[in-house]
Amino acid sequence: MEELRNRGQKRENRHRDTWDPFQLNPVGAEKETKRTCFRIMQSFMAVLVGLLVLTSAVISKGSMLTLVTLSSPYSLRSSTDRQFYALLLMCIVVTPNLLVFLKCLWKCTFKSYVAPNMKTMGIMAVIEVLVAVGTAVLVLIVMPQFDVLTNLFICGGVCILTSILQIVFRLPQERWMIIFPVCSLILVLIGYTLLAVDYYVRISSHVVDQDENSYMYVGIAIFTSLLISLNWWENSLQASNNIQEMLSELDGFRDFVFMITSLLRIAVTVGIYFLYYGLIANPRIDFAEYSHIKDEALQVGLGLFFLQAFCSAACHWFGVVACKIHAVRMSFAFPVSLTGPVTLIIGLALFLTKAGNLDVGTHIIYANYTPIDNPFLDFCAGLKKLQNSNTTSVVLLELSNSICRTSLNSHYALWPFSMLVLEGFCMWLGLIACTYYVWSMKVPRIERTSQLFVRRLYESAFINQSLLLNIKMKVKYPDSIDEAENCVIYLCATMWHETYDEMLKILTSMFRLDRYRGDPKHEHQNAFDFECHIYVDDAFEQDDKTGKRLVNSYVDDLIHVVTEVYRVFTNKEPDEVSIIETPYGGRLVFVLPEGNMLYVHLKDKQLIRNKKRWSQIMYMYYLLGWKGYIVKNPQKITRQNNPCRASLVSLDGQAFLLPNYDNDSKRKYISDDNTYILALDGDTDFHPSAVILLVDRLRMYASVGAACGRIHPTGMGPMVWYQKFEYAVGHWLQKTAEHVFGCVLCSPGCFSLFRGSALMDDNVLKRYTTKSTRASEYVQYDQGEDRWLCTLLLQQGWRVEYNAASDAFTNAPQEFKEFYNQRRRWGPSTLANTLDLLHSGKETVKRNTSISMLYIFYQIFTVASSILGPASVTLMVAGAFQFVFAISGTLSIIIAVIPPIVYMLICFVTKANFQLTIASILSVLYAFLMTASFFAIIGDMIKEETFITPTGIFLISMTVLYLITAILHPMEFGLIIYGLMYFICIPSGYLLLTIYSLVNMNIVSWGTRESNKDKAEKKHRGVLCDRNCKLCCWDVSIQVTQETENLVLQQIQQAVNTNAPAAQTEMKEMTTQESQKHSEIDKNAAENNKNVAKKTEDTKKPLSKHKDLDSDSEKSYSEGESSIEKKDIVDDDEDDSDSDNFTYDDQEEEEKEVVPESDWVRPVKDEFLKKLTYANLKRNLQEQIKYTLRNKNEEDLCEELVQMLSDTVNEELKDKVGPEDILSDSQLEELQDALNESARRILKTNRKKRLEARVKRAIERTLVAPQVEKLSEDENDFWKKLIERYLEPINDPKGHKEEVERELKSLRNKAVFLYFIVNVLWVVATFILEAIGSDLITIKIPKYLPNGSLSDEPLKVEPLSLMFLLSFAVLLIVQFLAMLYHRVYTLIHVLAYRGSEKDYKEKDEDDEMMILENRLADGVVISGEDF
Repeated sequence: MEELRNRGQKRENRHRDTWDPFQLNPVGAEKETKRTCFRIMQSFMAVLVGLLVLTSAVISKGSMLTLVTLSSPYSLRSSTDRQFYALLLMCIVVTPNLLVFLKCLWKCTFKSYVAPNMKTMGIMAVIEVLVAVGTAVLVLIVMPQFDVLTNLFICGGVCILTSILQIVFRLPQERWMIIFPVCSLILVLIGYTLLAVDYYVRISSHVVDQDENSYMYVGIAIFTSLLISLNWWENSLQASNNIQEMLSELDGFRDFVFMITSLLRIAVTVGIYFLYYGLIANPRIDFAEYSHIKDEALQVGLGLFFLQAFCSAACHWFGVVACKIHAVRMSFAFPVSLTGPVTLIIGLALFLTKAGNLDVGTHIIYANYTPIDNPFLDFCAGLKKLQNSNTTSVVLLELSNSICRTSLNSHYALWPFSMLVLEGFCMWLGLIACTYYVWSMKVPRIERTSQLFVRRLYESAFINQSLLLNIKMKVKYPDSIDEAENCVIYLCATMWHETYDEMLKILTSMFRLDRYRGDPKHEHQNAFDFECHIYVDDAFEQDDKTGKRLVNSYVDDLIHVVTEVYRVFTNKEPDEVSIIETPYGGRLVFVLPEGNMLYVHLKDKQLIRNKKRWSQIMYMYYLLGWKGYIVKNPQKITRQNNPCRASLVSLDGQAFLLPNYDNDSKRKYISDDNTYILALDGDTDFHPSAVILLVDRLRMYASVGAACGRIHPTGMGPMVWYQKFEYAVGHWLQKTAEHVFGCVLCSPGCFSLFRGSALMDDNVLKRYTTKSTRASEYVQYDQGEDRWLCTLLLQQGWRVEYNAASDAFTNAPQEFKEFYNQRRRWGPSTLANTLDLLHSGKETVKRNTSISMLYIFYQIFTVASSILGPASVTLMVAGAFQFVFAISGTLSIIIAVIPPIVYMLICFVTKANFQLTIASILSVLYAFLMTASFFAIIGDMIKEETFITPTGIFLISMTVLYLITAILHPMEFGLIIYGLMYFICIPSGYLLLTIYSLVNMNIVSWGTRESNKDKAEKKHRGVLCDRNCKLCCWDVSIQVTQETENLVLQQIQQAVNTNAPAAQTEMKEMTTQESQKHSEIDKNAAENNKNVAKKTEDTKKPLSKHKDLDSDSEKSYSEGESSIEKKDIVDDDEDDSDSDNFTYDDQEEEEKEVVPESDWVRPVKDEFLKKLTYANLKRNLQEQIKYTLRNKNEEDLCEELVQMLSDTVNEELKDKVGPEDILSDSQLEELQDALNESARRILKTNRKKRLEARVKRAIERTLVAPQVEKLSEDENDFWKKLIERYLEPINDPKGHKEEVERELKSLRNKAVFLYFIVNVLWVVATFILEAIGSDLITIKIPKYLPNGSLSDEPLKVEPLSLMFLLSFAVLLIVQFLAMLYHRVYTLIHVLAYRGSEKDYKEKDEDDEMMILENRLADGVVISGEDF
């Protein structure tokens, strides 16, 4: 209700000044805020992950200590059991190394292999062998000699070398922090000392099972701990910047090194195990005894092993997740640090609570000495009686027995046990002090695991210590916004006949991004520079009445949308608008509310090629080629010594760079790798978060060349419902599988982010400019340009990814005809590009580390499935006939084959519209049949009294799979209701559509958004009379054109005026040579225009220089020529014999006009001049004053200024102009003087003279008119040469078109024949098997009834059907598993983003960087801080 009142109040304020106060308010224009549900989910996930880390770490640590205790020679188990437990203990040590080996082997085999440096390889091998020796000796030999508490505490000493290296290299960031590693070293040394003293006391006090050998094991434990601490040597050296050359070199072949060293560690561990237990230990290992192991020992041992292995891996993975979701302190550092204490507390609690339940017998009498009052003596002495008891827990008994080997079992005193407790406390505190940096670590929003952790995996024997010591001390994190602002994004939208509402979506999205990024009072770490570019195809039309070349209705709508959206976001009109004539048509330049730029490029199809691919080439060459060239040559960047915009020059003489030139200056410090292009369609709707999530993917992986988001089709109607589920399934399963197993094959052009360096790579952009000349090229290049561009990227070695959390919405075809025509383009293009990728599979695998031969085989399988799609659907329809009408299988196949064959023949002999009509009728009939079959399948399961039938299993499994998939996409769960629509439309989408696409492959027109306006104009242009007469066999068409009328007038003139031969000859030549002149117009115009341009430049340069010196108000940044090529062409065609005089006249005309304007400029300028009406001007002034004085804590002054200046406007204009009248130049000057004087008085009265310049600048911005500018000479020359080289309008000769049409039909026939033969063979094979019907060629499946009993009659299934069903099931299962994997990492990314989402903080504008103009050529800028 409050929102309704606010909107009503704003409308009433507008209504006071105009009779048209109504405006649009597009959905999504409101400011983005953090959603509470995401905050709650983030906190919940942080707590959940922390608990999982702690739980898995405690279980891993406890199970490992238990297995060590069971393998101890002092265990109560038999020797065979102890040997078995020791073997499992060795397997625990080996397991992480085996996982590392498999992971690195996969990467070296299927990803990339780099030959190692033998010196580095040798150093790494020596270090890893030493670590393996230390780990094996400590875990397999030493720890079984100690009690369980000592084993728990002694693990903390593995941080000793890390503490020493921190002290030596002075790694702490602050000098006082050196106390942490120093304390850590001291505490660890104290712990080792207490360990030695504790064992001395035990031996001297005759604690049971303690002898002189314990001193040796204590020494070995200290030495092996030092060897194990070598495991994390790289962490300290990376943070210290020492031997960086070796470490950088190691990163290149780390996979191969760890693959070899993991084998070495396995070999060393196994060798030490057999060496000790086979030659030294007593009794020695005897594998023959393993056959006599009791089931209880086997179950306990294997259970502990698998529990430890699983929990160790889970703890490591959850620890990685905790770091990536920005919960390092709560979910990683805190639970991992508490692992030791929690394990101790749980162990002691179990010991104290459960030990009392053990029946250890009566009181024992001790001889030779008087026992102290120690309750543990009797308990420990009676444990041996229980070793053969079946009622006693083996684990509890052994742990109790191990604890009894401590000082708790002393006959003299209990105080020595405190030394063991103090030892554990010192070791634990030493580990915490050594890893102090973990608690204050900042992690970037999205980071690779290799950038967070030093080693690949974990050490299972020291799970908590390895996690803390393995995390990097020095994680690259942007400490400020300036460091994070290291990329530039060019938003490039291509428009082709979009409607008003569709334009509203894309413009709203761009303005949202402007508000998100550019608001100076908002501070966040997602900072980036961006520009918006809209490329409008077919933007001009010929006016029938005047013959002038004007912008068409689509451009008019676009201008209105920009103005409307600007008004919604700012409550005022656009401040600064530039109108520029260009060699390709025209350009409109807007400065968005927060200072970012919006360029609207108007393409004239008579000057430049139209359609989407050529628009993409246009902006890629402009943004990557031209802008990249000028930033690499700073002298090429135009400088504004004297900007013509008064709004950009303050009264105190400060000159500010225009935002567009400021962006070009910033681009100098941004590499091509950090230059991104966001490809958009003209109807795409997205939020800033979607862009940020895509940017994260490209920032994290340097090999990612493109990333796409989740595309949601919008609209209403059955066709849209079908596409909603189709898109959902395609993204849920297919795209995720491509992302996980290899690369996404198609990054759709409606919302995809491309890396600049990837597009600029060899064989990508240059190859993308190839003009189609052959039939296959028309299909592959022009029918699916987005997929072809991705194919080029993949073949060049770049990775294409999919981010499911990056949502974008685009309009989908709502009509059957439009949908079929769209897929008619997509289907053949998809197949052509996939086959191209498979054809170059071996070369692509060599270049692209993300694509393996397994992925190539996966794609081969999917292509084969798609080719067999029509036959599979036909057999599905046959099954539906069989279920519904209860006819035989052979007859049902015959009936099912007839409709597709008839429809294929219809497609060959009839027009496209008739084909679509038949397809729509058949689609409805098939939908009824599929609905009936759906219920028939259910009825069949009821009749058979089991769902274990091929169709039943298929239907239920598909339902369950899609339901689970939808549940895992909670934001899209509602799409599951469209699944039934998708099911009944399968014959239409996979049978009829395939036939229509293949048979019409020779048609290469766009098929969607086609406008009949141009066709009608072309058809009726110059037609004076057009009549058709059809009667019986007569079909007469009479058409009188302008040419015909001219011929008639010529004959009349010859008859009336026979003395005018010259006129007759001229008229005759005009009518007979007109067609020849049209064909030669381009050639003649180009030749003469080059001469004109050359001579004009010679006379223009000194003139421009003279004007710059005479007047500071002229635009120094817009020197050069105007785009007047079209006018030159027309004049040249009219008088081809007098080209020299024409050039001279044109030069004189240019010298008279500073900025020549084409016909289209004035109407566009008049549209923007509406901001200077009385009503708009008043509202703009009010909002401009409020915006100027924001964050100045001058609310009262702001309100007074708004009120007084509004009164001044009323006084000056109230009775002079109407609310919708545009002010003249003289009225604007008078109004500006009055407003400046009024503002000066108010500020003087309030003693705020320091704000005078700011307020006057706001007044100037309000009154500025749209500017008509010219391109710089360099850019104008760039566009001309680009058009000449790549983008000249295509005018293929008639012979070439006929040849291409023949080739397209031939290609169509080959494709149809291939599809037809393959599918016919599949159907015929199924038909023959069905016709034979013999038990010998059927597979019998046991049939189970609902009560669980086995039926006497088995189910019979044809081998081909079962094989296809199983293949399809395997494919879906593989995709489902990939989806699960992708879902988890998508959730991690979303949580990480929400944790670092934009935080709205206000800051004073005076503290902002005020970039002043710098006339030096080196590009150094002066900021407010320099003063």
